[in-house]
Amino acid sequence: MHSITLRFLASHTAPSASGRIYGGTVLRWMDEAGFACASAWAGDNCVTAFMGNASFDRPIHPGDLVEVQASLAHTGETSMNMLIEVRSGGIQEKELREVTHCVAVYAALDGEGAPRAVDKFTPETPGDMALAERVNAQVEAARLPPAMSAH
Repeated sequence: MHSITLRFLASHTAPSASGRIYGGTVLRWMDEAGFACASAWAGDNCVTAFMGNASFDRPIHPGDLVEVQASLAHTGETSMNMLIEVRSGGIQEKELREVTHCVAVYAALDGEGAPRAVDKFTPETPGDMALAERVNAQVEAARLPPAMSAH
């Protein structure tokens, strides 16, 4: 599986009034990791086409160690579907805990900004295949009209 992991300390200069990192900041980190993974796979520039289904399980505090992992799950002709996960915890903790995750779709662009073909990604392990199925199902559900996705 192709993936990229970003690890860093949450900045002390970015907390909200409640002392937590803003959710929008976390979403930006997720998009940066997804962009890096997509651009590496495509070998060129990409744009975000969709990000969805992010819900926050726990906050990130300034000084926490943050890990953002973007994993390629499926490729279309010009697009890449990914799972992006965020974990965090104290710098001395042995394991980081999940903060949020989402699915995202990135589109590869040529020099003129038009969509261009990407290499096909083929899941090889049972885990990769299950991830591809899960991510693709979430992307498809997001494309359905609201009345249809409830069925």
